Amino acid sequence: MTVKLIKNAKLYYDKKLVDRDVLIENGKFKKISTEINFDNAEVIDAQHNLVAPGLVDVHVHFREPGQVHKETIMTGSAAAAHGGFTTVGAMPNVIPVPDSVEKFKQQMELNKQSKINTLQYAPITLEETSDQLSPLEDLAAVGAFAFSNDGHGINNAKTMFDAMQRIAQLDSHLAAHVEDQNLFNKGVINAGNTAIKLGLPAIERVAETSQLARDLLLAKEAGVHYHVCHISTADSVNLIRIAKDAGINVTCEVTPHHLLLSDQDIVGDNANYKMNPPLRCESDREALIAGVLDGTIDMIATDHAPHAVDEKNKGFLKSAFGITGIETSFPLMYKLFVKSSMMSLERLLDIMSTKPAEIFGLDAGKIQLEKLADFTIIDLNEEYHFEKEDFLSKGVNTPFVGNDWNCFGKIKKTFVNGEEVYSE
Repeated sequence: MTVKLIKNAKLYYDKKLVDRDVLIENGKFKKISTEINFDNAEVIDAQHNLVAPGLVDVHVHFREPGQVHKETIMTGSAAAAHGGFTTVGAMPNVIPVPDSVEKFKQQMELNKQSKINTLQYAPITLEETSDQLSPLEDLAAVGAFAFSNDGHGINNAKTMFDAMQRIAQLDSHLAAHVEDQNLFNKGVINAGNTAIKLGLPAIERVAETSQLARDLLLAKEAGVHYHVCHISTADSVNLIRIAKDAGINVTCEVTPHHLLLSDQDIVGDNANYKMNPPLRCESDREALIAGVLDGTIDMIATDHAPHAVDEKNKGFLKSAFGITGIETSFPLMYKLFVKSSMMSLERLLDIMSTKPAEIFGLDAGKIQLEKLADFTIIDLNEEYHFEKEDFLSKGVNTPFVGNDWNCFGKIKKTFVNGEEVYSE
């Protein structure tokens, strides 16, 4: 393995931005100093661009096995590297669901194709839809870093409580998709004026918040680390704020699309605006931004959900839920928060790399001596926008393309274990 020397870096190191050179040897950070010279090193001139820890996304869908027409581990991980991500958590809603030791081991073997560090969730219940718990202890023993039924709420309170107690005993993490199916009622869009205008069946906010309120009380009793996926309402932010104040071990994430869009942005029957949870109203969006700024919301996660073109061109009623997001996340968030002066760059890097790694106990999200050299080089000054041909994901199902979404923060290179996995 060659020795690499990163020159002229604006380095995010020890929670500060500093001008440094970085020496990488045997895939690890070996030296960080104001001036480093090393014979025979491969020199990479960062050109005073940002050199940051590889971003961490605890919520992605890579679709393999079973739905490789949407995405594969190879294309999904290439897209992640393009977005500056070096560590992701892959949800278990693949076919077959990895709900046994044998199937989970097969999934882990497939994940070795990944260009980045792809960690694997195991399902909380069999098939993700039953009330019978998966063999949680056995799945943890063979590598499950956390547990989730993402895409499905757990409607039976006893099933959820039993799962929480067992996952707490494992000192692991339960990532919940909060959705009461009885209140979801086959909706496709947020309940509100846009749903009425378009004549579409609506999803009430209480489909999310009622299950969240239940789960917070269950988590308090179980003592589990309870992580809430993709929150979308002002009431959810308030519930989590109250729960944290009460000492409940709860964390949560929000997606870029829920921070940038509301149902007011839906002007026609365009399913690139169809996701679950749905885009809520403008006051919900504002509450989510406030929740990020005051620390109630712990991290940004993309819920990267690629679909084939013909699965998203059938309008709201017949198209699949979800948008692709891992390639657009950092530049969109940099423009929203940092370019607007709502947040420092250091804080954004913290909630997109360091903090998710710390919360889930991952050896990632920091540039540290003798640690694996997972990092990305980002040009913060170049203004650009995405077109569909720019994506490395198979999924191009996103509204964030074209001149209306000019952004900053272009990923120039990404490295995992000191090896380049993406270059512009």
